[in-house]
Amino acid sequence: MTDPLYEAGMKVRRAVLGDAHVDRANARITDLNREFQDFITRFGWGEIWTRPGFDHRTRRILVMGTMMALGRWEEFRMHLRAALEGQMALSDIKELLLQQSIYCGFPVTNTAYHHLAEIMDELRARGVTFNEG
Repeated sequence: MTDPLYEAGMKVRRAVLGDAHVDRANARITDLNREFQDFITRFGWGEIWTRPGFDHRTRRILVMGTMMALGRWEEFRMHLRAALEGQMALSDIKELLLQQSIYCGFPVTNTAYHHLAEIMDELRARGVTFNEG
């Protein structure tokens, strides 16, 4: 029997983060983290990201801004990479970083710009082009 919430969550997770990322994450599921992975797929992706109130672009902006504020750079990088690969406009990312600078502080935004430059270099090396917006 399939779980519609899990299936919806997996569909959104793949759309937002990309198949390659989700496949890597799924390959790392163990008996220890299986329930947690199921939970975030059903609840985070299936229940929250599928809600009609915000589109994926808006949710992506909120997530990246929150990860900056919390200093959760691994999650910020994951969502930033997925945003760039998904052709989110660089002008949107720039606005996000500038907006966060006044609420999170200039050092946080400076760090975010460093992560952005590293990820852009990595993606360019793989042949990814960017939406300048």
